[in-house]
Amino acid sequence: MKRKFYCKGILVFITCCQGLFATQTDLKDSKPNIIFVLTDDQGMGDLSCMGNPILRTPHIDQMYQKSTRFSDFQVSATCTPTRAAIMSGRPPFEVGISHTLMQRDRLAPTVITFPQALQKAGYKTGLFGKWHLGDGEEYRPQNRGFDEVLMHGAGGIGQYSFGDFKPNAKDKYFDNVLLHNDTIVQTKGFCTDVFFNAALSWIKKQHQSKQKFFAYISLNAPHGPLIAPEKYKKRFLDEGYNQPTAARYGMIENIDDNFGLMMTKLKEWQALENTLIIFMTDNGMAMKSIGKKGTKGRIEAWNAGMKGHKDSAWEGGSHVPSFWYWKGVLGEGVDIKALCAHIDLYRTFCELAGTQIPKSELMPKGRSLLPLLENPKAKWDDRTLFFHRGRWGGGGRGKKTRELAKYYGMAVRNSRWRLVNIMDGDGPWLSDISNDPGETKNVIEQFPEIAEQMNAQFNQWWDSTEPLLINEGLPRLKPEEHHLHILYNKQLKEKGIPEWAPDQF
Repeated sequence: MKRKFYCKGILVFITCCQGLFATQTDLKDSKPNIIFVLTDDQGMGDLSCMGNPILRTPHIDQMYQKSTRFSDFQVSATCTPTRAAIMSGRPPFEVGISHTLMQRDRLAPTVITFPQALQKAGYKTGLFGKWHLGDGEEYRPQNRGFDEVLMHGAGGIGQYSFGDFKPNAKDKYFDNVLLHNDTIVQTKGFCTDVFFNAALSWIKKQHQSKQKFFAYISLNAPHGPLIAPEKYKKRFLDEGYNQPTAARYGMIENIDDNFGLMMTKLKEWQALENTLIIFMTDNGMAMKSIGKKGTKGRIEAWNAGMKGHKDSAWEGGSHVPSFWYWKGVLGEGVDIKALCAHIDLYRTFCELAGTQIPKSELMPKGRSLLPLLENPKAKWDDRTLFFHRGRWGGGGRGKKTRELAKYYGMAVRNSRWRLVNIMDGDGPWLSDISNDPGETKNVIEQFPEIAEQMNAQFNQWWDSTEPLLINEGLPRLKPEEHHLHILYNKQLKEKGIPEWAPDQF
């Protein structure tokens, strides 16, 4: 049965099928509010709806049940590269990103980010949490398209030697010093709670003023150090799990509770009908194993049947959850099987907002996902995606030079195949993902021509990126030389660090 109606200027067809409603909607220029929740180091296996037998994530699970889900969504294998690709619509090497530190985490100044494009369409934009694309003034989110900013420094909270504020090295994830717009402030509470509360306070103001908005809730959790409020660790400790497991899983369940609070408030404010909500993670899971009393050795952490983890070239490093919910507009319980990626978000958001792609030297390369959101079985041409961990020259396991690192942590992916050059292993590995998503069997001897073709594609792409790596060779900054360290010391001397909390919502 098919019914037709008009909802806020959008022509919507609803087809009833097995108790579920799938919508076929013209989404271009529909101008929804957008809330994008991106967690850090939380993989496909770190949700109960993805099969984790230990975690309880009922709120995100509920969203999963009601969402349109991209079941083959690819990102980069570490945090800064993914964030760069999201903001630019291009692979990270092509916008200067080849590391998560050493000043090689600075998004090329010539990139015009999609939040800047949304601003031109009348959207207000807010970032709450992790930026990690440069802390110097010209690189900060305040100058890259965000009207409201509450952020920690690079790389994560407490990582003072990489650029975060010195007080956070002591207090870690509680009562953190953060940058709020142009003022460094002292906050109270657990970091994830602070970021969600700040986002909700800001979202409520935009909603009440009928202002279109984009909210980027970019969490640092559950990235290490593994720290969670005691009440979130208790169940795991009582069940015999060790402290790291209890803390990491506690962080995830805290995220889930905050996500549930957000959904409750949006419903209370009657904001769900005109708001697109996206839940994603920035790379694969970071915790490879867990510990439990009475169990000999360590237990392999649930990873949704995938091989590899964060910072690897396997599916487990780059294949992440991507759930999209828009009440009454997107289909519920719908899976999109097409190969999609982080570089596709830029054009998608711009088309939704009805804004032109800004002209720049580094135009986005991804595709719009709207055809798939409108029709999950829409024609979607095959594509080739390239992955490389970067990180040569120090600051993490790797090779000394870019030349030596060429095949170290690389992968090539299309809709059927994944070619991986094994890190610290023997030879390349070709998987038929369509039949072996767990990458259990190397079929390179059966299909050598496929591997050769994919390797040739990678070589061509690799060579094309060299002139775009504009951050190479910069000096590694020492403590007190980082941009936010200088800003903190100046403000501390001149006017101190005020306490700050978001308005009640």
